[in-house]
Amino acid sequence: MDFDHSERAQHLIGQVERFVRERVVPAEAVYDAQLAHSPDWRQWRIPPVLEELKAQARSAGLWNLFLPDEEHGAGLDNRDYAPIAEVTGRSFLAPEVFNCSAPDTGNAEVLVRYGSDEQKARWLAPLLAGEIRSGFAMTEPAVASSDATNMKATCVVDGDDIVINGTKWWTSGAGDPRCRFLIFMGVTDPTADRHQRHSMVIVPRDAAGLKVLRMVPVFGHLDEPHGHAEILFEDVRVPKANVIAGPGRGFEVAQGRLGPGRIHHCMRAVGAAERALERLCQRAVGRVAFGKPLANLGGNRDVIANCRMAIDQARLLTLKAAWALDRYGTFGALTDISAIKVVAPNVLQMVTDAAIQMHGGEGMADAELTRLLAMARALRIADGPDEVHRGMVARLELKKYA
Repeated sequence: MDFDHSERAQHLIGQVERFVRERVVPAEAVYDAQLAHSPDWRQWRIPPVLEELKAQARSAGLWNLFLPDEEHGAGLDNRDYAPIAEVTGRSFLAPEVFNCSAPDTGNAEVLVRYGSDEQKARWLAPLLAGEIRSGFAMTEPAVASSDATNMKATCVVDGDDIVINGTKWWTSGAGDPRCRFLIFMGVTDPTADRHQRHSMVIVPRDAAGLKVLRMVPVFGHLDEPHGHAEILFEDVRVPKANVIAGPGRGFEVAQGRLGPGRIHHCMRAVGAAERALERLCQRAVGRVAFGKPLANLGGNRDVIANCRMAIDQARLLTLKAAWALDRYGTFGALTDISAIKVVAPNVLQMVTDAAIQMHGGEGMADAELTRLLAMARALRIADGPDEVHRGMVARLELKKYA
Protein backbone atom coordinates (compact mmCIF):
# COMPACT_ATOMS: atom_id res chain seq x y z
CA MET A 1 0.00 0.00 0.00
CA ASP A 2 1.49 3.32 -1.11
CA PHE A 3 0.16 6.68 0.13
CA ASP A 4 2.76 8.77 -1.68
CA HIS A 5 1.26 11.29 -4.09
CA SER A 6 2.63 12.00 -7.54
CA GLU A 7 4.74 15.09 -8.12
CA ARG A 8 1.92 16.64 -10.14
CA ALA A 9 -0.58 15.94 -7.36
CA GLN A 10 1.70 17.49 -4.74
CA HIS A 11 2.00 20.63 -6.86
CA LEU A 12 -1.78 20.87 -7.31
CA ILE A 13 -2.43 20.25 -3.60
CA GLY A 14 -0.25 23.24 -2.75
CA GLN A 15 -1.94 25.44 -5.35
CA VAL A 16 -5.44 24.49 -4.22
CA GLU A 17 -4.55 24.96 -0.55
CA ARG A 18 -3.27 28.50 -1.20
CA PHE A 19 -6.26 29.38 -3.36
CA VAL A 20 -8.73 28.18 -0.71
CA ARG A 21 -6.89 29.94 2.12
CA GLU A 22 -6.22 33.24 0.34
CA ARG A 23 -9.29 33.64 -1.88
CA VAL A 24 -12.13 31.25 -1.12
CA VAL A 25 -12.38 31.41 2.68
CA PRO A 26 -12.23 35.23 2.72
CA ALA A 27 -15.06 35.31 0.13
CA GLU A 28 -17.48 33.21 2.20
CA ALA A 29 -18.99 36.21 3.99
CA VAL A 30 -19.39 38.05 0.67
CA TYR A 31 -21.14 35.01 -0.81
CA ASP A 32 -23.58 34.83 2.11
CA ALA A 33 -24.29 38.56 1.85
CA GLN A 34 -25.03 38.25 -1.89
CA LEU A 35 -27.57 35.45 -1.48
CA ALA A 36 -31.20 36.40 -2.11
CA HIS A 37 -32.28 34.85 1.22
CA SER A 38 -35.69 34.09 -0.25
CA PRO A 39 -38.02 31.28 0.88
CA ASP A 40 -39.18 31.07 -2.76
CA TRP A 41 -36.61 29.01 -4.63
CA ARG A 42 -37.76 30.55 -7.92
CA GLN A 43 -36.20 33.81 -6.76
CA TRP A 44 -32.78 32.32 -6.07
CA ARG A 45 -29.78 33.77 -7.88
CA ILE A 46 -26.09 32.86 -7.99
CA PRO A 47 -23.87 35.27 -6.00
CA PRO A 48 -21.53 37.07 -8.44
CA VAL A 49 -18.49 36.39 -6.23
CA LEU A 50 -18.82 32.66 -6.98
CA GLU A 51 -18.51 33.15 -10.73
CA GLU A 52 -15.54 35.47 -10.15
CA LEU A 53 -13.76 32.79 -8.12
CA LYS A 54 -14.57 30.11 -10.69
CA ALA A 55 -13.03 32.21 -13.46
CA GLN A 56 -9.88 32.71 -11.36
CA ALA A 57 -9.62 28.99 -10.57
CA ARG A 58 -10.05 28.01 -14.20
CA SER A 59 -7.47 30.57 -15.30
CA ALA A 60 -5.06 29.07 -12.75
CA GLY A 61 -5.58 25.56 -14.18
CA LEU A 62 -7.38 24.37 -11.02
CA TRP A 63 -10.40 22.99 -12.85
CA ASN A 64 -12.17 19.61 -13.09
CA LEU A 65 -9.43 18.08 -10.96
CA PHE A 66 -11.66 15.13 -10.00
CA LEU A 67 -11.67 13.48 -13.43
CA PRO A 68 -8.94 10.86 -13.86
CA ASP A 69 -8.61 11.13 -17.65
CA GLU A 70 -6.43 13.88 -19.08
CA GLU A 71 -8.84 14.65 -21.92
CA HIS A 72 -11.46 16.02 -19.52
CA GLY A 73 -9.65 16.46 -16.21
CA ALA A 74 -6.29 16.58 -14.49
CA GLY A 75 -5.37 12.92 -14.94
CA LEU A 76 -5.27 12.20 -11.19
CA ASP A 77 -6.28 8.83 -9.79
CA ASN A 78 -8.38 8.57 -6.63
CA ARG A 79 -5.34 8.45 -4.35
CA ASP A 80 -3.94 11.65 -5.85
CA TYR A 81 -7.26 13.51 -5.91
CA ALA A 82 -8.22 12.56 -2.33
CA PRO A 83 -6.02 15.19 -0.58
CA ILE A 84 -7.32 17.85 -2.96
CA ALA A 85 -10.86 16.90 -1.98
CA GLU A 86 -9.82 17.28 1.65
CA VAL A 87 -8.59 20.82 1.04
CA THR A 88 -11.83 21.77 -0.72
CA GLY A 89 -13.74 20.42 2.27
CA ARG A 90 -12.37 23.29 4.35
CA SER A 91 -14.86 25.67 2.68
CA PHE A 92 -18.46 25.11 1.63
CA LEU A 93 -17.69 27.22 -1.47
CA ALA A 94 -14.49 25.52 -2.60
CA PRO A 95 -15.81 22.41 -4.39
CA GLU A 96 -17.86 24.49 -6.84
CA VAL A 97 -15.11 27.07 -7.28
CA PHE A 98 -12.95 24.32 -8.81
CA ASN A 99 -15.93 22.76 -10.66
CA CYS A 100 -15.58 19.72 -8.40
CA SER A 101 -18.92 19.71 -6.55
CA ALA A 102 -21.59 17.05 -6.27
CA PRO A 103 -23.79 16.01 -7.95
CA ASP A 104 -22.02 17.36 -11.03
CA THR A 105 -18.89 15.30 -10.36
CA GLY A 106 -20.79 12.02 -10.31
CA ASN A 107 -22.88 12.97 -13.33
CA ALA A 108 -19.78 14.00 -15.26
CA GLU A 109 -18.05 10.72 -14.41
CA VAL A 110 -21.09 8.83 -15.68
CA LEU A 111 -21.15 10.73 -18.96
CA VAL A 112 -17.39 10.44 -19.48
CA ARG A 113 -17.49 6.70 -18.90
CA TYR A 114 -20.87 5.70 -20.32
CA GLY A 115 -22.22 8.63 -22.34
CA SER A 116 -22.69 8.64 -26.09
CA ASP A 117 -20.93 11.19 -28.26
CA GLU A 118 -24.20 13.09 -28.56
CA GLN A 119 -24.74 13.10 -24.78
CA LYS A 120 -21.20 14.29 -24.19
CA ALA A 121 -21.52 17.14 -26.67
CA ARG A 122 -24.89 18.36 -25.42
CA TRP A 123 -24.58 17.85 -21.66
CA LEU A 124 -21.02 16.98 -20.60
CA ALA A 125 -19.18 19.77 -22.41
CA PRO A 126 -21.10 22.68 -20.81
CA LEU A 127 -21.05 20.89 -17.43
CA LEU A 128 -17.27 20.64 -17.51
CA ALA A 129 -17.06 24.25 -18.65
CA GLY A 130 -18.96 25.31 -15.54
CA GLU A 131 -21.68 26.89 -17.67
CA ILE A 132 -24.50 24.70 -16.34
CA ARG A 133 -25.25 22.49 -13.35
CA SER A 134 -27.14 19.22 -12.95
CA GLY A 135 -29.07 17.01 -10.54
CA PHE A 136 -29.35 13.30 -9.75
CA ALA A 137 -32.86 11.88 -9.25
CA MET A 138 -32.69 8.52 -7.48
CA THR A 139 -34.19 8.60 -3.96
CA GLU A 140 -37.97 8.22 -3.59
CA PRO A 141 -40.20 9.29 -0.68
CA ALA A 142 -42.55 6.28 -0.79
CA VAL A 143 -39.97 3.49 -0.47
CA ALA A 144 -36.82 2.69 1.52
CA SER A 145 -34.37 3.98 -1.05
CA SER A 146 -31.33 2.69 0.82
CA ASP A 147 -32.20 -0.48 -1.15
CA ALA A 148 -32.39 0.84 -4.68
CA THR A 149 -34.17 -2.30 -5.89
CA ASN A 150 -37.24 -0.93 -4.05
CA MET A 151 -37.49 1.85 -6.61
CA LYS A 152 -41.00 2.38 -8.03
CA ALA A 153 -40.46 5.20 -10.53
CA THR A 154 -40.43 4.00 -14.12
CA CYS A 155 -38.74 4.86 -17.39
CA VAL A 156 -40.39 2.69 -20.04
CA VAL A 157 -39.32 2.37 -23.67
CA ASP A 158 -42.06 3.50 -26.07
CA GLY A 159 -40.81 3.33 -29.61
CA ASP A 160 -38.10 5.95 -30.03
CA ASP A 161 -38.94 7.53 -26.68
CA ILE A 162 -38.62 6.85 -22.97
CA VAL A 163 -41.68 7.68 -20.86
CA ILE A 164 -40.89 8.62 -17.24
CA ASN A 165 -43.26 8.50 -14.26
CA GLY A 166 -42.75 8.72 -10.50
CA THR A 167 -41.79 10.97 -7.61
CA LYS A 168 -38.21 11.64 -6.56
CA TRP A 169 -36.83 13.72 -3.73
CA TRP A 170 -33.51 14.89 -2.34
CA THR A 171 -32.60 15.76 -5.93
CA SER A 172 -29.75 18.04 -4.93
CA GLY A 173 -29.06 21.03 -7.14
CA ALA A 174 -32.45 21.02 -8.86
CA GLY A 175 -33.28 24.47 -7.44
CA ASP A 176 -30.14 26.01 -8.92
CA PRO A 177 -31.09 28.46 -11.71
CA ARG A 178 -28.24 26.99 -13.78
CA CYS A 179 -29.51 23.40 -13.51
CA ARG A 180 -30.18 22.18 -17.06
CA PHE A 181 -30.59 18.43 -16.69
CA LEU A 182 -31.18 15.60 -14.25
CA ILE A 183 -30.00 12.02 -14.42
CA PHE A 184 -33.07 9.96 -13.52
CA MET A 185 -32.94 6.31 -12.41
CA GLY A 186 -36.04 4.16 -12.73
CA VAL A 187 -37.45 0.73 -13.58
CA THR A 188 -37.51 -0.16 -17.27
CA ASP A 189 -38.26 -3.91 -17.14
CA PRO A 190 -39.73 -5.19 -13.83
CA THR A 191 -39.46 -8.82 -15.06
CA ALA A 192 -35.70 -8.74 -15.60
CA ASP A 193 -33.07 -9.76 -13.04
CA ARG A 194 -33.27 -7.36 -10.07
CA HIS A 195 -30.02 -5.64 -11.06
CA GLN A 196 -30.96 -5.37 -14.74
CA ARG A 197 -34.39 -3.77 -14.36
CA HIS A 198 -33.27 -0.17 -14.11
CA SER A 199 -32.03 2.50 -16.49
CA MET A 200 -30.47 5.92 -16.13
CA VAL A 201 -31.91 8.62 -18.35
CA ILE A 202 -30.94 12.24 -19.02
CA VAL A 203 -33.99 14.44 -18.46
CA PRO A 204 -33.84 18.13 -19.42
CA ARG A 205 -34.74 20.32 -16.45
CA ASP A 206 -37.48 22.04 -18.49
CA ALA A 207 -39.04 18.82 -19.86
CA ALA A 208 -42.85 18.82 -20.14
CA GLY A 209 -44.40 16.91 -17.22
CA LEU A 210 -41.52 17.59 -14.81
CA LYS A 211 -42.88 19.52 -11.82
CA VAL A 212 -40.84 20.65 -8.83
CA LEU A 213 -43.13 20.22 -5.81
CA ARG A 214 -40.83 21.85 -3.24
CA MET A 215 -37.32 22.23 -1.95
CA VAL A 216 -36.91 19.84 0.99
CA PRO A 217 -35.45 21.65 4.03
CA VAL A 218 -32.39 20.32 5.85
CA PHE A 219 -32.78 21.16 9.54
CA GLY A 220 -34.93 24.10 8.54
CA HIS A 221 -32.64 25.41 5.78
CA LEU A 222 -33.30 25.19 2.04
CA ASP A 223 -29.62 25.19 1.01
CA GLU A 224 -29.99 28.22 -1.23
CA PRO A 225 -29.20 28.58 -4.12
CA HIS A 226 -29.00 24.86 -4.94
CA GLY A 227 -31.73 23.12 -2.97
CA HIS A 228 -32.83 19.51 -2.60
CA ALA A 229 -35.98 19.09 -4.66
CA GLU A 230 -39.00 16.84 -4.49
CA ILE A 231 -40.02 16.34 -8.11
CA LEU A 232 -43.06 14.79 -9.77
CA PHE A 233 -42.51 13.19 -13.18
CA GLU A 234 -45.81 12.75 -15.05
CA ASP A 235 -45.53 11.13 -18.47
CA VAL A 236 -42.26 12.92 -19.13
CA ARG A 237 -41.22 11.90 -22.62
CA VAL A 238 -37.60 12.14 -23.80
CA PRO A 239 -35.78 10.53 -26.73
CA LYS A 240 -34.53 6.97 -26.24
CA ALA A 241 -31.12 8.37 -27.12
CA ASN A 242 -31.13 9.96 -23.65
CA VAL A 243 -30.72 6.56 -21.98
CA ILE A 244 -27.19 6.24 -20.63
CA ALA A 245 -25.33 3.10 -21.82
CA GLY A 246 -28.62 1.43 -22.79
CA PRO A 247 -31.81 0.18 -21.10
CA GLY A 248 -31.30 -2.11 -18.11
CA ARG A 249 -27.80 -0.91 -17.29
CA GLY A 250 -28.72 1.52 -14.51
CA PHE A 251 -27.16 -0.49 -11.67
CA GLU A 252 -23.96 -1.00 -13.61
CA VAL A 253 -23.71 2.75 -14.17
CA ALA A 254 -24.58 3.46 -10.52
CA GLN A 255 -21.73 1.26 -9.27
CA GLY A 256 -19.27 3.14 -11.44
CA ARG A 257 -20.62 6.45 -10.09
CA LEU A 258 -20.70 5.75 -6.35
CA GLY A 259 -17.16 4.53 -5.62
CA PRO A 260 -15.19 7.70 -6.48
CA GLY A 261 -18.03 9.90 -5.21
CA ARG A 262 -17.78 8.43 -1.73
CA ILE A 263 -14.04 9.07 -1.66
CA HIS A 264 -14.78 12.71 -2.53
CA HIS A 265 -17.50 13.05 0.12
CA CYS A 266 -15.39 11.49 2.85
CA MET A 267 -12.22 13.46 2.16
CA ARG A 268 -14.23 16.68 2.07
CA ALA A 269 -15.64 15.63 5.45
CA VAL A 270 -12.08 15.19 6.74
CA GLY A 271 -11.21 18.69 5.53
CA ALA A 272 -14.34 20.10 7.16
CA ALA A 273 -13.40 18.34 10.41
CA GLU A 274 -9.97 19.97 10.27
CA ARG A 275 -11.62 23.37 10.04
CA ALA A 276 -13.90 22.55 12.97
CA LEU A 277 -10.90 21.43 15.05
CA GLU A 278 -9.11 24.65 14.15
CA ARG A 279 -12.08 26.63 15.45
CA LEU A 280 -12.20 24.46 18.58
CA CYS A 281 -8.52 25.01 19.38
CA GLN A 282 -8.64 28.74 18.73
CA ARG A 283 -11.51 28.98 21.20
CA ALA A 284 -9.77 26.73 23.71
CA VAL A 285 -6.65 28.91 23.90
CA GLY A 286 -8.37 32.26 23.46
CA ARG A 287 -11.29 32.02 25.88
CA VAL A 288 -10.75 32.35 29.63
CA ALA A 289 -13.13 30.99 32.29
CA PHE A 290 -12.53 30.57 36.04
CA GLY A 291 -9.18 32.25 35.56
CA LYS A 292 -7.86 29.75 33.00
CA PRO A 293 -7.95 29.20 29.23
CA LEU A 294 -10.63 26.64 28.32
CA ALA A 295 -7.84 24.32 27.14
CA ASN A 296 -6.75 23.94 30.77
CA LEU A 297 -10.20 23.23 32.18
CA GLY A 298 -11.82 19.87 32.84
CA GLY A 299 -11.26 17.24 30.18
CA ASN A 300 -10.85 19.66 27.27
CA ARG A 301 -7.36 18.45 26.43
CA ASP A 302 -8.73 14.94 26.11
CA VAL A 303 -11.43 16.30 23.80
CA ILE A 304 -8.82 17.96 21.60
CA ALA A 305 -6.61 14.88 21.53
CA ASN A 306 -9.52 12.57 20.67
CA CYS A 307 -10.54 14.86 17.81
CA ARG A 308 -6.99 14.95 16.45
CA MET A 309 -6.68 11.16 16.52
CA ALA A 310 -10.10 10.56 15.02
CA ILE A 311 -9.47 12.89 12.08
CA ASP A 312 -6.12 11.27 11.33
CA GLN A 313 -7.66 7.80 11.47
CA ALA A 314 -10.48 8.85 9.12
CA ARG A 315 -7.99 10.34 6.68
CA LEU A 316 -5.82 7.23 6.60
CA LEU A 317 -8.81 4.94 6.17
CA THR A 318 -10.10 7.07 3.29
CA LEU A 319 -6.71 7.13 1.60
CA LYS A 320 -6.61 3.35 1.94
CA ALA A 321 -10.02 3.15 0.26
CA ALA A 322 -8.81 5.42 -2.55
CA TRP A 323 -5.74 3.24 -3.04
CA ALA A 324 -7.87 0.07 -3.07
CA LEU A 325 -10.33 1.61 -5.55
CA ASP A 326 -7.49 2.49 -7.92
CA ARG A 327 -5.89 -0.92 -7.57
CA TYR A 328 -8.86 -3.29 -7.43
CA GLY A 329 -11.88 -1.34 -8.71
CA THR A 330 -15.21 -0.76 -6.95
CA PHE A 331 -15.93 -4.39 -6.11
CA GLY A 332 -12.44 -4.93 -4.75
CA ALA A 333 -12.79 -1.95 -2.42
CA LEU A 334 -16.33 -2.49 -1.11
CA THR A 335 -15.33 -2.93 2.53
CA ASP A 336 -13.12 0.15 2.52
CA ILE A 337 -15.69 2.33 0.72
CA SER A 338 -18.49 1.30 3.09
CA ALA A 339 -16.24 1.77 6.12
CA ILE A 340 -15.24 5.33 5.26
CA LYS A 341 -18.84 6.27 4.53
CA VAL A 342 -19.59 5.47 8.18
CA VAL A 343 -16.39 6.77 9.74
CA ALA A 344 -15.80 10.14 8.05
CA PRO A 345 -19.22 11.75 8.61
CA ASN A 346 -19.31 10.50 12.21
CA VAL A 347 -15.88 12.00 12.86
CA LEU A 348 -17.01 15.30 11.36
CA GLN A 349 -20.12 15.24 13.53
CA MET A 350 -18.08 14.47 16.67
CA VAL A 351 -15.49 17.20 16.07
CA THR A 352 -18.07 19.83 15.12
CA ASP A 353 -20.17 18.99 18.16
CA ALA A 354 -17.09 19.41 20.35
CA ALA A 355 -16.32 22.76 18.70
CA ILE A 356 -19.86 23.96 19.34
CA GLN A 357 -19.62 22.82 22.96
CA MET A 358 -16.35 24.70 23.37
CA HIS A 359 -18.07 27.86 22.13
CA GLY A 360 -21.02 27.46 24.51
CA GLY A 361 -24.08 29.51 23.62
CA GLU A 362 -22.13 31.27 20.88
CA GLY A 363 -21.59 27.92 19.17
CA MET A 364 -25.29 27.34 18.64
CA ALA A 365 -25.54 30.64 16.75
CA ASP A 366 -22.31 30.22 14.78
CA ALA A 367 -23.16 29.96 11.07
CA GLU A 368 -20.02 28.06 10.13
CA LEU A 369 -20.20 25.45 12.88
CA THR A 370 -23.94 24.84 12.54
CA ARG A 371 -23.49 24.46 8.78
CA LEU A 372 -20.79 21.83 9.36
CA LEU A 373 -22.95 19.98 11.89
CA ALA A 374 -25.89 19.86 9.46
CA MET A 375 -23.56 18.63 6.72
CA ALA A 376 -22.18 15.87 8.94
CA ARG A 377 -25.59 14.67 10.06
CA ALA A 378 -26.97 14.66 6.52
CA LEU A 379 -23.96 12.71 5.22
CA ARG A 380 -24.80 9.89 7.64
CA ILE A 381 -27.92 9.31 5.52
CA ALA A 382 -26.89 10.52 2.06
CA ASP A 383 -25.41 7.86 -0.25
CA GLY A 384 -26.80 5.19 2.08
CA PRO A 385 -27.35 5.34 5.85
CA ASP A 386 -24.72 4.17 8.31
CA GLU A 387 -26.65 0.97 8.98
CA VAL A 388 -26.49 -0.13 5.34
CA HIS A 389 -22.76 0.41 5.14
CA ARG A 390 -22.12 -1.31 8.46
CA GLY A 391 -24.21 -4.20 7.15
CA MET A 392 -22.01 -4.41 4.05
CA VAL A 393 -18.81 -4.40 6.12
CA ALA A 394 -20.18 -7.13 8.41
CA ARG A 395 -21.41 -9.25 5.50
CA LEU A 396 -18.05 -9.16 3.76
CA GLU A 397 -16.26 -9.90 7.01
CA LEU A 398 -18.50 -12.87 7.84
CA LYS A 399 -18.07 -14.20 4.31
CA LYS A 400 -14.49 -15.06 5.24
CA TYR A 401 -15.85 -17.61 7.72
CA ALA A 402 -18.66 -19.10 5.65
